[in-house]
Amino acid sequence: MTRARPQRPISKRPCTDAFPPIENHGIIGDLHTVALVAMDGAVDFMCFPSFDSPTIFASLLDPERGGLFRIDPLHTPGRRSQFYLPDSNILLTRFYFDEGVVELSDLMPVEEQDHAHQLIRRIKMIHGAAEFRMVCAPRFDYGRADHKVLRHGENEILFVSEGEHKVTLRLRSSIPMRVRNGTATAEFRLTTDEHASFILEDAELDTPTGRVDDHEVSEAFKRTLNFWRGWVGRSTYRGRWREMVTRSALTLKLLTYRPTGAVVAAPTFGLPEEVGGTRNWDYRYTWIRDATFTIYAFLRLGYTEEAAAFMHWIEERCAAQEWDGSLQVVYGISGQKELQEVDLKHWRGYRGSAPVRIGNDAYSQIQFDLYGALMDAVYLYNKYGTPISYDLWHHLTRLLDWVCENWRQTGQGIWEIRGHTQEWLSSRLMCWVALDRGIRLAQKRSFPAPTHRWVQGRDAIFSEIMTTFWDAERATFTQYKGSRSLDASCLLMPLVKFIGPTDPRWLSTMKAVEQHLVEDSLVYRYDGLARKTDGLAGVEGTFSLCSFWYVECLSRAGDLHKARLIFEKMLGYANHLGLYAEELGRSNNHLGNFPQAFTHLALISAAYDLDRRLEGSNQ
Repeated sequence: MTRARPQRPISKRPCTDAFPPIENHGIIGDLHTVALVAMDGAVDFMCFPSFDSPTIFASLLDPERGGLFRIDPLHTPGRRSQFYLPDSNILLTRFYFDEGVVELSDLMPVEEQDHAHQLIRRIKMIHGAAEFRMVCAPRFDYGRADHKVLRHGENEILFVSEGEHKVTLRLRSSIPMRVRNGTATAEFRLTTDEHASFILEDAELDTPTGRVDDHEVSEAFKRTLNFWRGWVGRSTYRGRWREMVTRSALTLKLLTYRPTGAVVAAPTFGLPEEVGGTRNWDYRYTWIRDATFTIYAFLRLGYTEEAAAFMHWIEERCAAQEWDGSLQVVYGISGQKELQEVDLKHWRGYRGSAPVRIGNDAYSQIQFDLYGALMDAVYLYNKYGTPISYDLWHHLTRLLDWVCENWRQTGQGIWEIRGHTQEWLSSRLMCWVALDRGIRLAQKRSFPAPTHRWVQGRDAIFSEIMTTFWDAERATFTQYKGSRSLDASCLLMPLVKFIGPTDPRWLSTMKAVEQHLVEDSLVYRYDGLARKTDGLAGVEGTFSLCSFWYVECLSRAGDLHKARLIFEKMLGYANHLGLYAEELGRSNNHLGNFPQAFTHLALISAAYDLDRRLEGSNQ
């Protein structure tokens, strides 16, 4: 038995840059967690065994202390490529030499029960011959915990963590491995049609032990491929851009925590919105704000089971609402309420972007937009899914009464401003949505409700938006009461049916948005007047989410040629696998946590609406 300390540096990557671009990754997962796989064959980010668990690999945030699992050729290949097997989340990475081709397959089986959370990696020499290395260097509890290494013969190694979050990992292989400084390594040679396989798994379960055999890997590959292709086969989407819509759907499914139905905003933390800056957040949680778009996307694609599972998660949050009827902005994937932020000061951060944070203090903020998002989700699910229960309605009436009492308050808003609060347009808008959908739902289902009071509240909000949030001189809706700045969240106004997409006030607002927020197909959150309103230092890139909102606004206004052009140009900003981080930098580099669910949800919504309208117009 040997002991390893987390601060011991691990061997460096073969590439000169220890921090590969965020976009140079694919993800695989098992509906509990995901692994990010870089184009150089390194798993450089993975929480285990769940999305919100501590990391076991995080060299993407600290190459020395984060941990990684790398399989690659000893000699640098001429070029690399990475792609998914069609209609699946099985990832293939290829290395090309003058006289040979190598293929690395990565997958995580999706199991119903007795989940071992296996990460299966197989490297195969398609033709030619080459030498390879494997380095498995887990670092536990965000690199803060020591671990022990136990050997069970040449083909099996146990990594046993110490400290508060105890985890035991088993690494099995088809070839002999060595242990050095708490790290498993192997160097081997492959010739045409030869391969080597490795399985990293949860050792707490009674899983098979000993040498990996071909049959085990082959069967896992078949089961995993059949699962994903069977899931894609349930999609009812037959429109344009099916490949990108399917990839977005597969990504959303990967970001779903199967035990509760929750969808994480992103599976990562600490990836910066500005390289070298402090805008580094933890997105491994579930925001109520995302509810509408999640339910809508799943229902539009025919995934009623996924919509029902997420709706169940929402219903549980409503049942556990605060004494006054209010809800939090964000919850843990199992409904946890406290998500206190902690700085990981021992980590460098991605390309020096510090501090690296875990937890998210947004859980304690006041954000009124979440109520509209939740009520719209409930309304859509009742309409296109399954009629909601009376018990849920009872909880919703308390929530809507709270909105009636509190909609005039200030808050942090949809973008989670740190510091000062304001009366945001987006907050007013979504409070209007909450009451409007509540009134519609009560009428549709004949539920008992104080609808007269709700109607008064809804109409008062509408009038205030049209007066105090309207800049008559600039002919545009403003970011918050008393400001003259623009905010891309106004693009939600026609999407939630507050205003008609061809209303003169909206068309002039769109003109202002295009003048101040849009660069070609890319959309910023704020204009120059508002860039400093978020209470944070530094700058940010364009928000891909807002670009897809922009597309849908154009589509709903009937400007289909322009909407299609912008949409298809935005598809070109995805990474090589069709994935998006939160933002895009000045050189098309992806910024922020990756991949981001909200962006893929907005892509699906824009694609669905635009395709439907193009079909109707025969264009």
